Amino acid sequence: MKATLKQKSQKWLQWAVQNPKKFFTYSMILLSFSFIGSLIQGIFCPSETAFKIRPPVLYSKSKTNQNLSVYNEKEMEKIVTKLKALKVKRDQNELKKEDSLRIDYLFNQYQKLKNSR
Repeated sequence: MKATLKQKSQKWLQWAVQNPKKFFTYSMILLSFSFIGSLIQGIFCPSETAFKIRPPVLYSKSKTNQNLSVYNEKEMEKIVTKLKALKVKRDQNELKKEDSLRIDYLFNQYQKLKNSR
């Protein structure tokens, strides 16, 4: 079976080399019919999964991204109010070691939220 397939393929190849114009003509006719057939299929029987490609969430303006930014802004406002309360404490010279650690933590959280936008 392999030998006959190999012989037939060599025979077709030799014919293509000996008759390049006919080979080109037949190839173009086959490609034209194939193209016309795929156009007809695409128009009358469209595939349901043709245009269901969706962009990644990273690039789309979805509600989740907007909700996340609103959430970040609210969190940043909370942090600012806490820092203002600690500033009042500092002005009254009532700060403790825990308060300074809290200030560092709140400031780092604020920077993370600000940079994540």
